[in-house]
Amino acid sequence: MKLLFGLLIISLAAILPAHDIITTPVTWNREISRIFYSRCVSCHREGGTAFSLMEYRETFPWRTAIKEEILERRMPPWGAVKGFGDFRNDQALTPEQLELVTSWSQGGSPEGEAKDLAAKDKLDEMIKESAWYAAPAHVDHQPGEILAKGDFKLTKAFVLDGLFPRNVPDDSSAQIIAELPDGRVEPLLWLDQYKQQFAHVFLLRTPLDLPAGTVISGIPDGASIALLPPAKE
Repeated sequence: MKLLFGLLIISLAAILPAHDIITTPVTWNREISRIFYSRCVSCHREGGTAFSLMEYRETFPWRTAIKEEILERRMPPWGAVKGFGDFRNDQALTPEQLELVTSWSQGGSPEGEAKDLAAKDKLDEMIKESAWYAAPAHVDHQPGEILAKGDFKLTKAFVLDGLFPRNVPDDSSAQIIAELPDGRVEPLLWLDQYKQQFAHVFLLRTPLDLPAGTVISGIPDGASIALLPPAKE
């Protein structure tokens, strides 16, 4: 009888779905949803360009794949190396955010308590703030922009507010710098396996004054980069 009972328990265990063991204090409702709403769901939503990650039940099946994609820096598809240039619209995850998502993915991916989820208006505000990222790949020419190709020399002073890869082949990698007449070198943008489908502007945190004679170099052969002036209010 005991043997029969033991076999029954084993059989039931094989049939019932396994549950992940929770080993992390990080939850979807408290930390992960806020990261995703500020970095991911402008694209990953119903009606967006990718499958939805707006709710816990939608995200849970993808938890391992998400961890791998963000650790490889494939998502969010920022397209540039962090630390080479400083951008005010940088959507790449911070080291702290990477650690939180990794801990959540590997630690059982708990949902957490409903009271910890941000209010809907706050979540909507996060989406709106990151909506630039879901914009179409085409960016209209801006008044005063300069189209740089090859080693491009400025013939007059220019205030650089951002860069936009107008024509860069897929999977291109390039370190674009500004060499000033006094010998200083300013790192501008390091494209890394760039994908045209994720094209977007790279807006400098602080506009850069470039004097006449500055050389913009590092642009790949056959590619062009738009140098953007500050927008007029």
